[in-house]
Amino acid sequence: MGVGSYADLCRMYFKSVVRINPATGQLAGYYRLVESYRNANDRVCHRTLLNIGFTDLTPDQMVEIQRRLSDRALGRPNIFESDDAVINVQVDRFWNELLANKKVDTPEQARKKQFSYIDTESMQHRDVREMGGEWLCYQAVKELGIDGYLKSLGWGEDHIGLALTQLVSRAVYPNSEFSTSRWIRDNSAVCEITGYPMEKINKDKLYRSAHKLYSIKEGLENHLSVKTNELFDINDRIVLYDLTNTYFEGRKDSSRIARFGRSKEKRNDAKIVVLAVVTNMYGFVKYSSIFEGNMADCKTLEHVIDELRVSTSGQASGSTVVLDAGIATEENLRLLEQKGYKYVCVSRAKVREVKASVKQDVIELETKNRQKITIERVVSQKHTDYILKVASQTKKLKEQSMSDLFEQRFEQSLDTLRTRLQRKHTVKKKTRYIRPLGVYNRNTHLFQNITRSGFRRTRTGM
Repeated sequence: MGVGSYADLCRMYFKSVVRINPATGQLAGYYRLVESYRNANDRVCHRTLLNIGFTDLTPDQMVEIQRRLSDRALGRPNIFESDDAVINVQVDRFWNELLANKKVDTPEQARKKQFSYIDTESMQHRDVREMGGEWLCYQAVKELGIDGYLKSLGWGEDHIGLALTQLVSRAVYPNSEFSTSRWIRDNSAVCEITGYPMEKINKDKLYRSAHKLYSIKEGLENHLSVKTNELFDINDRIVLYDLTNTYFEGRKDSSRIARFGRSKEKRNDAKIVVLAVVTNMYGFVKYSSIFEGNMADCKTLEHVIDELRVSTSGQASGSTVVLDAGIATEENLRLLEQKGYKYVCVSRAKVREVKASVKQDVIELETKNRQKITIERVVSQKHTDYILKVASQTKKLKEQSMSDLFEQRFEQSLDTLRTRLQRKHTVKKKTRYIRPLGVYNRNTHLFQNITRSGFRRTRTGM
């Protein structure tokens, strides 16, 4: 139940969030039975034990129910029993559900679990397999209700067992279908946990199961999005959108989306695909999509924004979307506003387009890494957004080192050109040296005043 002894368990209580009741179409409280406890860092936390849903119980009845459930969990006798039949029925119902779902142990069960005796000399090991990570992942899969969701789609028990085996295996041992099937046969007890016959596992079945799971990707993502919000009692008020890409070793001639593009792993010789991911502030994935490898970052948002409301449990309207600067074009920002979203991003406005606001003071903050930063509001004549200037000494040092490195490389290039000009029997046409000089300047943006009559090392800044 919690960290520490059984007596460290705090009381249970009801917690509610406001939702639309499908039965009435009106806003009402959606209740959960929550347990509070202290973790290893002595921090008070809570977790959901039961999803109660919409209820007609009065506040007084709910207070009495949560008190009696806490007393039962701690083994304390109830001196003053309630005469309310509704309370007695609900207490018994909730308590039986807690025991059935193994959310709580009775004091007698807890005491029995404290002692066990074994003869260490009599232990023998045969066909030893790993099961720690597999068991943990399997419990997470069951809590998320993935098996129930697959069953609601008409999947058979055999396909569900294979799918759960696939999910747990990929989480614990992410590898190819061939390597995964060999790992299951030789090392893992995942089939004993999921109940799927190990002799049926092969790479072809895992491959077909992965394709079948991907065919229900959108529905499964929506289910997981709603379920994680219910389990952890969170709202998607802030969502983060970002992109990455990955490359293929093969030629991928038959792929419709693998394209040559700018690989973030510097594999410009290989075809890539772009992965777009939307997460909430707690790191739970709300939506993901795969795009062509040569698609620009700023072009992906319009494909994702229409799916965002469904993927965030219908609560995305009015949410704040955090964007990378490469995605935050004027067109995309206007699109977010039209869809009812707020946004936070790095501004593309140039420094000369903004000025400090005389009405706002400079605020100094300290980050979790104990780095001091200053925040100051600035205004722009071209933009109506709320713009903040964030200054960090660490960031300043980083940019200064980058600037110095660019300058050093540029000066080395100039020295190389000068050495070539001083050699005998060297072509000394201006056009031959203006072009490489322009290439050096384009790569650094540190110097100007380059003309056909000559050039000087004139520092202009970043």
